[in-house]
Amino acid sequence: MRNAGLVHQVRMMRAGAGDPALLLAQFRLSAVLVPRWGDEAVWTADYEGLRWIHAFTSEEELAAFARLKDLPVDGLPYLTVLGSRLLDVAVPALGVPGGVALDAAGAEPMLFPPMRGIVPDEVALDGPTAVTGEG
Repeated sequence: MRNAGLVHQVRMMRAGAGDPALLLAQFRLSAVLVPRWGDEAVWTADYEGLRWIHAFTSEEELAAFARLKDLPVDGLPYLTVLGSRLLDVAVPALGVPGGVALDAAGAEPMLFPPMRGIVPDEVALDGPTAVTGEG
């Protein structure tokens, strides 16, 4: 699996020359690999009060993650999911604030945090139920 367009957009962002809207659009359109944990769950990690769903742009990036976690590189079960489905369905289903960590074990990781415009407003940290300090 190759995600050349998505990888290019990530590289542009990391170089300071990217467009966040283009990166998000490309992620939403891209099929990414999401490792499974057990029969039904996807691999997540909690970090600084947020839960992150791990997703990868290629089998090579998934293998790097498996090696980092000391898991078998061959045979690690995964799902192929559109980025839009992760952001619009899987993140709200977490039940806690969360986002997507793309290629977390790679040289060019990227986070899609739980903010308006990325995830549905009702689960965004800056959404309508966010504490604003007003009132």
